[in-house]
Amino acid sequence: MASQLMLLFLFLFQETVIQKAIPCLNHTIKGIASRDIFLDGCFKIADLGCGSSRNTLLVASNIIDIVIEVCKENNHKPPQFQVCLNDLFGNDFNNLFKLLPEFYAKLKREKGENVGPCIVSAVPGSFYGRLFPDKSLHLVHSSFSVHWLSQVREIA
Repeated sequence: MASQLMLLFLFLFQETVIQKAIPCLNHTIKGIASRDIFLDGCFKIADLGCGSSRNTLLVASNIIDIVIEVCKENNHKPPQFQVCLNDLFGNDFNNLFKLLPEFYAKLKREKGENVGPCIVSAVPGSFYGRLFPDKSLHLVHSSFSVHWLSQVREIA
């Protein structure tokens, strides 16, 4: 019982932090939009250290909501979305994949035809090394993993 309460507390704490980050995401995405990034048709997102709970898809949903709102403000058609979920090899990505039908249904229900397709994939591995090709992402997000860093990555 105590472990279930601890997990519930952790889940609610993570959700609160994710929601409090929305103004920062909004500011960042508006900055990206000012460079007409959305005009290429696909907005590519990575969530580093995503974990395996519903909160992972909450982050993606918040980002998609903001991008769609920014597109409306700038009279642009919303792009397609590619969401790359990253965590260590031991993460059970199957838990996330089981949540995807509900996530896609919610997107369709709330956004209708106003949103392009959203493709979600998993990218297992440590972000101490290379996970993505150069210039392949528009936004990299991390809620609860960067504070675990034990070394600073050298930039080439």
